[in-house]
Amino acid sequence: MPRACLDPIWNWLCRDLAPQEARTHIEQLTILLGANEERGAEQVARAFQDLAESRMREALIAIKGDDKARRQLEFRIGTANAIEHLRETAAILRIRDALGVLASRLPLSIGNLADEQLENVRNLLESPVGRHRDVFLHALLMVMSRLGSPWQLIRLAIAAAATDVAARVAETPYAAAVDVVLSDMERMSTHLRESLKVRHDDVAEILKDLHDAVRTLRTEMDLSGDSAWARQLAALRTEVSRALQAEIDDLPGQVRRLLRPRAAKEARADSVVDALEVEEIEGRLALAATCRNYASELAISEATRRVHSDLQNYFDTGTQQLLDGLRAAPAAERSFRQSQLDAAVKFCAKLFGTDYASTLARAADVAAKGEQKAAKG
Repeated sequence: MPRACLDPIWNWLCRDLAPQEARTHIEQLTILLGANEERGAEQVARAFQDLAESRMREALIAIKGDDKARRQLEFRIGTANAIEHLRETAAILRIRDALGVLASRLPLSIGNLADEQLENVRNLLESPVGRHRDVFLHALLMVMSRLGSPWQLIRLAIAAAATDVAARVAETPYAAAVDVVLSDMERMSTHLRESLKVRHDDVAEILKDLHDAVRTLRTEMDLSGDSAWARQLAALRTEVSRALQAEIDDLPGQVRRLLRPRAAKEARADSVVDALEVEEIEGRLALAATCRNYASELAISEATRRVHSDLQNYFDTGTQQLLDGLRAAPAAERSFRQSQLDAAVKFCAKLFGTDYASTLARAADVAAKGEQKAAKG
């Protein structure tokens, strides 16, 4: 459940569901916490949580089978999927004591869910508290939140089924662990598409997480055959591949358009290439380089090979034209020709590393000095 939905639910609770009780609750907590009375504050909080859960349950019952009432409640809360989030909040409040017991017995961080650690977590989930129907799924989510690599959660399902065959795993209660991991991967895929739109700098991290999750599912579980999980994973990989390919497919053409040799009339005095366009291409080149690291698992190997090969061929031949253009440029065109080479150096650094870029930069410096000597002569 996204944290962003909690404030709207709290605001709705204070405004519509229990306004007087909420005001009293806040006043009491303020006094108790100000006096460092943590035990008393906890008791007050628990009492209000009980009241809130009861009122939420009543609100959910009241809209059952009534589409108009449901729409009105969604509008009052004011978020997408408001009813589902409200139902989830009420459920968590109802089982909070059981979850508290489980949380106290789990390590705060689990780097590798394997061997003894795996057995301990499984025993905890299969204890009388953990295996309760209303608790089990939330307990799995709690375990997942403690994992350094969340997709390791599927190891619980494989251990419970004593096999990695998807069909056998699906027959156990721990099938929910695989569903949870796949749902988390779909969330990451959505986050990736949103980040690509705004050129957010967390794209590389999302790609790594997606790559690691896909690799874990494909290597640790036998998804051969036409299982629902295999289809879900294939659809997710296709979706990610399409989103990434849309970002990098036109890169060679965009680079060529920016760096193409220009006629004298296009290289006006003191003009330079568009800095924003250079920055955009740098970002997309960095993305293309990152995609190459994760290409196989994210089903984008062919596209990354094609883009990299096209760019490699261009820079192997096209930079000489830029160097010749700078060397022969009259004074009025010099700044523009130089800006094209500066952009090429930045692009090469993203694509091929600093050594390649440094070599081009030195060649550009030699060309510029040669042009300046020719001008003086």
